Amino acid sequence: MTSLVGRVCVVTGATRGIGKGIALQLAEHGAKVYVTGRTLDPPQGSNVVSSLRDTAREIEARGGTCVPIQCDHSNDEHIERLFDTVKQENGGQLDILVNNAYSAVSTIFSSLGTHFYEHSPSLWDTVNHVGLRNHYICAVHAARMMVPRKRGLIVNVSSSGGLCYIFNAPYGVGKEACDRMAADCGFELREHNVTFISLWPGAVATETLVEMLKPSSDSPTSLSQDDSVDSEENIKRQTWELVEKGETTEFSGQCIVAIARDPDVIKMAGKIVTTYDIGRRYGLKDKPGHLPMDICSVKLGLQRSGHKSIAAMVPAFVRVPKWLLLAYPGNKFF
Repeated sequence: MTSLVGRVCVVTGATRGIGKGIALQLAEHGAKVYVTGRTLDPPQGSNVVSSLRDTAREIEARGGTCVPIQCDHSNDEHIERLFDTVKQENGGQLDILVNNAYSAVSTIFSSLGTHFYEHSPSLWDTVNHVGLRNHYICAVHAARMMVPRKRGLIVNVSSSGGLCYIFNAPYGVGKEACDRMAADCGFELREHNVTFISLWPGAVATETLVEMLKPSSDSPTSLSQDDSVDSEENIKRQTWELVEKGETTEFSGQCIVAIARDPDVIKMAGKIVTTYDIGRRYGLKDKPGHLPMDICSVKLGLQRSGHKSIAAMVPAFVRVPKWLLLAYPGNKFF
């Protein structure tokens, strides 16, 4: 028996990648899923390989229910119209909001190896308008529907970039803010039985990252010994090594389904949860050949810091306690 029958969900940024994977899993388990993005139907002759219609068709092929809504998440009026539509069509019901929309992936990778002061201050808006400000606006509209019904789940898709430096300064500040949003909004919503969490996927093999990072046949097979460790090519190579066997785009969806089914989900309110820990808690398995990334793994930490010979001698089960990992760099909630 499907587990989310009767639930109404909104997944932002669901034309491809993690958002699409989450929408597929929620719908497969019986939820009615509204998916948003800028591309409803790709223009004829364009190079766009994914759209909201594509996501809807794939969901329907699996027997699910999907409502595609074109929405520019940098436009407040579009966002308000989205939630008005959901409210009107479902008698005020909204059970799950997944804040996933993000528009700066290409910008992040095109700015690798540079410093924040080498760019226009507008880099901040490019990275954080849709990936942060929009999350807050969507959360406001969702909470207004969830609080009167005394139930609901809001998920910010964030990352360990809120814990340590990854890609660039605006990225890290934005992810830290996503986590803090879940903590503080979650604190205020808890008394109304509405749960707000921040979800950290590991490295995910999204279509965009595979297109951008997969080495060509004539590319070197190892990190350059001549370039600095922080060179653009070395950063891309290190990222690809994580992404290649990382999580599939649907594993985050499996995690959110499991969280939504948990009758004690309110205990997670305001916390950071990782896909690795959620997978362990609920016994989830990704597709063969793909494993969730354990950010608490000592072996992984040594590998990422360039100490591969030492990492080879450390058993995979040796982990840093999560509370220590999150508390050491700053004031994190877990």
